[in-house]
Amino acid sequence: MISIRDADFFYRKGEFRLRMARFDVAKGEKAAVIGPSGSGKTTLLNLIAGILTPTRGVVRVGETDVSRLTDRLRRDFRITNIGFVFQDFELLDYLNVLDNILHPYRITGALKLDKGVRDRASNLTREMGIGDKQKRFANDLSQGEKQRVAICRALLPQPKLILADEATGNLDPVNKTLILDLLFRSVDDHGATLLAVTHDHELLNRFDRVVDFQDFSRGGPA
Repeated sequence: MISIRDADFFYRKGEFRLRMARFDVAKGEKAAVIGPSGSGKTTLLNLIAGILTPTRGVVRVGETDVSRLTDRLRRDFRITNIGFVFQDFELLDYLNVLDNILHPYRITGALKLDKGVRDRASNLTREMGIGDKQKRFANDLSQGEKQRVAICRALLPQPKLILADEATGNLDPVNKTLILDLLFRSVDDHGATLLAVTHDHELLNRFDRVVDFQDFSRGGPA
């Protein structure tokens, strides 16, 4: 599902550089990425999602070379094929919970918003324990509730690849288990793949594989 070859990336400002000769995640695999803060874990997810593009090398998701797509095509590919749970949530303050979850369907013609999608969004909020907060605005939510909204939004299009950046980082132990169960069930139900950045080492035994980012050559802080 994910194939990276000879990728090199650096930010124009700063000394950070990420080099990856080879990185693969198999279809249907649930892989966790660990490593110290600033090592480039979030940068890796952004490269896979096409939010960033490598200076050289190939980043492939399925049969698509994401690194070679135009900006518009990368955005459409990401919205339709990748569910991204951002570390800082990326919620819009002026939208309520339900509209935040549905927002990807309103910003591109690549997704079709219909009653089935609305019903699925409502069901996701109930599964996440925020079904009674659909009309609340993002500013009225706790950090943990914002996290669950972000996860609902990522799962709604039933993507083939889920990228999670500290998806359980703002949750208590009970809800961490709930969220991971929901992510794993979505992966299994739709034949999807999960790549999760996490500092929750107590959860690592639930993943198929753990990737230590210190195995990769890199320079400077992210």
